[in-house]
Amino acid sequence: MSLPALDRPHRARCHCGAVELAVTLVPEGFASARRCDCSFCARRGAIAVSAPLDGVRVVKGQDVLTLYTWNTHTAQHWFCSICGIFTHHRRRSNPNEYGVNVACLEGVNPRDLGDVRWTDGVNHPCDRDRRGS
Repeated sequence: MSLPALDRPHRARCHCGAVELAVTLVPEGFASARRCDCSFCARRGAIAVSAPLDGVRVVKGQDVLTLYTWNTHTAQHWFCSICGIFTHHRRRSNPNEYGVNVACLEGVNPRDLGDVRWTDGVNHPCDRDRRGS
């Protein structure tokens, strides 16, 4: 496995290069990688790593980022409006963090992460709380 060092911000870009982010991961770095099986993430299929809210800065392309949100509107998913690539999202399970698309991080091959843990988005704790369970 050959992953970039964690001691500097990572560069993340969409496919067409219109959106560029500077990303500083949480201290757990690539060990925070996860997939989710909620109705949206299962269709998207991306692996996300965690970054604090102040750890993601849009360097280029703020004007072409498109926001998608639904249901409780807590999770906020950003995409490049030109090429359609998901770059990052504000996490519903922890709104103090972003999930960043690993495949957008320069120098990172998602295959190098090996087996990535799954988050149970189908039975999300926020949904149980709203139902009174």
